[in-house]
Amino acid sequence: MTQAEKLKNQLAVKANGNGQMAKKQDGGKVTVADLLQQMKPELERALPKHLNGDRLIRIALTEMRRNPELLSCEIKSLLGAIMQAAQLGLEPGLLGHCYLIPFKNRKNGTKEVQFVIGYKGLIDLVRRSGEVETIKAEAVYENDEFEFEYGLDERLRHKPLLFGDRGKLIGFYAYAKFKDGGHAFHVMSVEEINRLRDKYSRAKESGPWREEYEAMAKKTVIRQLIKYLPISIEIQRNVSLDETVRRDFNEEPEHVEDYVDMEAEYLEGEVIETEVEGTVQE
Repeated sequence: MTQAEKLKNQLAVKANGNGQMAKKQDGGKVTVADLLQQMKPELERALPKHLNGDRLIRIALTEMRRNPELLSCEIKSLLGAIMQAAQLGLEPGLLGHCYLIPFKNRKNGTKEVQFVIGYKGLIDLVRRSGEVETIKAEAVYENDEFEFEYGLDERLRHKPLLFGDRGKLIGFYAYAKFKDGGHAFHVMSVEEINRLRDKYSRAKESGPWREEYEAMAKKTVIRQLIKYLPISIEIQRNVSLDETVRRDFNEEPEHVEDYVDMEAEYLEGEVIETEVEGTVQE
């Protein structure tokens, strides 16, 4: 039995609105894998050529096994986030293209899945514009050689310390080279990065900001750089889908302000009916 087949048998979800487990015609429980298989034709219509429905479903199920809290969220928001990943051609999880983050919506008391674009995913989206030859972000430490200047004679120079202690993390920068020979760059201090994180991110205390701070900081400085790049309205719209919730896979995504990170709260009385690697998660 393949891993996807095992997960199909293991991941049982609350598929209706009254708290009861939905049933198949044969009496078995409807699983996340069942619902994703039903969505497969829609996913494949949305996916770019480098991805296929089976691969995205397998990756999504692996992400749910890694983070079972996703299964305590509204199932439509989970499926909506996966559809969003399909439409942007980004893979959720460890590669850093995008993330599926469980949150509690304090406004209506529901638990929903927020779609978050990762550092590598953001770079991928910008490159698809066809106007940018190179785009990259780097971290700067206090013992590196680093200098920059804006203006008519702008310049950027960074020589990381190759050996020894690079010291304290002090900032980040992103640069892009255009196919027509032009370029742009943007520099931010750690304090500036953290101010934007605290103001806009719902996952500032956990998730990728806690586990992959540098990658998320690089994403932040790239987002600021994008304002100066010659990219299409479509690419800009795709970037704007970051940190949104899609409450159904055929609805438009939206930003919701009143979220609280589920990792910061204890989910009393909630039983997630899923068996992963022989253990029942409660």
